[in-house]
Amino acid sequence: MKGMPPETCGMSRLDSAVGSMKDQDRPAGRERTVRCIDPRAMLITTFIYIAVVTSFEKFDLLGLLPLVIYPLFIMELNNLSPGAIGRKLLYVSPCALMIGIFNPLFDNRVVLHLGSLAVSGGWISFTVLMVKFVLTASAALILAAICGFDTLCVALEKLKMPKVFVSQLLFMHRYIFLTADEASRMVRAHSVRSFRRKGMKIKVFGSLCGQLLLRTLDRALRIRHAMVSRGFRGDVPLIRELKAGKGDTAFVFLWTAFFIIARCFNLPQLLGAFVMDKFA
Repeated sequence: MKGMPPETCGMSRLDSAVGSMKDQDRPAGRERTVRCIDPRAMLITTFIYIAVVTSFEKFDLLGLLPLVIYPLFIMELNNLSPGAIGRKLLYVSPCALMIGIFNPLFDNRVVLHLGSLAVSGGWISFTVLMVKFVLTASAALILAAICGFDTLCVALEKLKMPKVFVSQLLFMHRYIFLTADEASRMVRAHSVRSFRRKGMKIKVFGSLCGQLLLRTLDRALRIRHAMVSRGFRGDVPLIRELKAGKGDTAFVFLWTAFFIIARCFNLPQLLGAFVMDKFA
């Protein structure tokens, strides 16, 4: 922001990130979806989809293309904005970029010619890796946006996942917001007490991180004592009924069949051969 101190800009960015996390968890617009598709069906289908996408060979870019249909279909069915999903993908895309960016350096064999342009195997494997990342991360983000984290934990418990695992997920999700709010308050306090317009120094940043750790440990201890005094014995009771119908079963089996067919057969190649035979 023009004319605003860097500390205030940093505070605004942190508050914006916390607000985005909370918006992701709000149940607005989810009721229609939950009534249509059982969260367990969505969870199982998403896991199968991710497993199928990651099983493709590192040069099989053409075979991955039909699997784009699933996230696009689910987004259209639930009126999700592709732009919102894309912005969230940008936050984690550097991880995938750092993993695959060196592929063109290690594999410089020319495997394809596009006119006068020679394409190496490293660039193809890098492209396949990024496509896999976009597809799998999009599927996970869509699942979270549709069902919500608490509902997903209920679905995991109904699918006989260990209660300790489900409880840890719930605690992590619940208290990450408290930690983010605490960090936001600390940055805000620093910004109003600092009269310099320069960015936060490393020494100050380290001090704030140490204080945040101490405050987090102190709050965690107080929360534990409060929960134990109220009868907490290691698991969080999740009281919500989930009813799966024939439509949910059909949803899982039909999409799973499509994923398996797309994995076993190169559908774009078969379609191209069919069109060439038909119109040649």
